[in-house]
Amino acid sequence: MKIPVKTSSTGPAGRMLAIASGKGGVGKTALASALAGAFSLKGEQTLLIDGDLGMANIDVQLGLQPDADLAAVLAGEVLLEDAVQRVMGGAIRAGGFDVISGRSGSGALADLKVEAVGRLAAGIAALSLYYDRAILDLAAGADHSTLRLAMAADDVIIVINDEPTSLTDAYAFVKTLRRRDDSAAPLVVVNNAPSKEAALSAYGAFRKTCESFLGFTPQLAGTIAHDMAIPDAIRAQMPLVQRHPNCEAFRDVEKLVGHLAQGREAA
Repeated sequence: MKIPVKTSSTGPAGRMLAIASGKGGVGKTALASALAGAFSLKGEQTLLIDGDLGMANIDVQLGLQPDADLAAVLAGEVLLEDAVQRVMGGAIRAGGFDVISGRSGSGALADLKVEAVGRLAAGIAALSLYYDRAILDLAAGADHSTLRLAMAADDVIIVINDEPTSLTDAYAFVKTLRRRDDSAAPLVVVNNAPSKEAALSAYGAFRKTCESFLGFTPQLAGTIAHDMAIPDAIRAQMPLVQRHPNCEAFRDVEKLVGHLAQGREAA
């Protein structure tokens, strides 16, 4: 696989975002995929990595049939860069990005030893240097593998929605991450929001909890509207940038990317 040469001048090389959630079902993987497409539209060479070592599913959501995946990499069968696969955007708009898939739905990588996860994190960080943006889709929760991979990233986005369990579990993730690294400052994205008011209410509750018990104020990076275009794209096994590039949710993702790009330039 020929690694792309950086072409963007929007910031330092290897800017890696880890996408996390306290619980499953909040749309974390769909958001990670949409972010990859949106960053690509901005002209950034983008790599999306399925870092859910227990129940990977990016390949299923995007309709991919990878020749190699993270399981093969960790087994020593291929190099990490050999597991990279290209996902093309639509014919009208650009938006293609690269993907490294996990071993879909097998749970085979869930019990990796600390040393193996550390090697994987180092390999991902090294490969990300060849891209403008790397997006690491983590498993839900806060097990040791998830936290180790999160700590390899430059920034962590914690995805929440307005359900109480989402807020509680997201708080547990942030608390555990900050115990390991007290400088960690995850950004918040409220996903699948029924309204702007509901999104801001969910963020406000989460912020208040973090401030009260952690002495930490998480920054709201963006809100993504509830949009039936997202499950439609998943059923079609296509990137949102290709299936519904003009839908409300993708417009929200593009606003989020603009916010993240500004922060990157200021960093």
